Amino acid sequence: MAPTGQWYGRTFTGESGPPNALALTYDDGPNDPHTLRLLEVLAEKEAKATFFLIGRYVRQRPDIVREIAAAGHAIGNHTFTHPNLIFASAERTRLELQQCQDAIADAVGEVPKLFRPPFGGRRPSTLRIARELGLEPVMWNITGWDWNAPPATVIARGFNKKLVALQPMAEGQYGEKVRQRKLRGGVILLHDGGHVALGADRSQTVLATEGCIPYWKAAGYELVTVPEMMAAFI
Repeated sequence: MAPTGQWYGRTFTGESGPPNALALTYDDGPNDPHTLRLLEVLAEKEAKATFFLIGRYVRQRPDIVREIAAAGHAIGNHTFTHPNLIFASAERTRLELQQCQDAIADAVGEVPKLFRPPFGGRRPSTLRIARELGLEPVMWNITGWDWNAPPATVIARGFNKKLVALQPMAEGQYGEKVRQRKLRGGVILLHDGGHVALGADRSQTVLATEGCIPYWKAAGYELVTVPEMMAAFI
């Protein structure tokens, strides 16, 4: 379950990604109303993100999935019911991934190319099955710690600890030291939904996103999708 561990097979984490690039990723959607509000924020801030969707929610709210796709964000597979795949048989794992693929394809007309295991849980067979289905496993290297919906300031502190250049400063005081440092970005894990049920309160995650994007941009970061970040490795 360690997000950057490569012991059980290769996964993309953003650990050695292109400098100055941040990939915002959101798990456990689609979720009404917070995914929709998040889309508004990302549009206002001119930022793109990657959404790892739960198939059973996609079946319930395909309209939200279509809005994600129409806005130009990337979409990934987060299984159909969000089980911990460490304990799932190969048959169950394949079914979970395939059902999610089918749900997203029915909603937007194309299948995802990305997969994120629920809870980060995986073993060698998990990654093998994902790749057999044409999915590239994606983890993360920066965590927002927003599972239990803490205040937006706590969420922001969680991922900004890794982005030293973005520690809170008074307006206009980024200074030469910040502008000259060699920034290194990565893949940020956040949540726009909850795996237990639709309707999880992710308002604080939306607020954290809204508040941080201007600071990231001011410090020289570029907001990209996971596929855009991965393309930099080719």
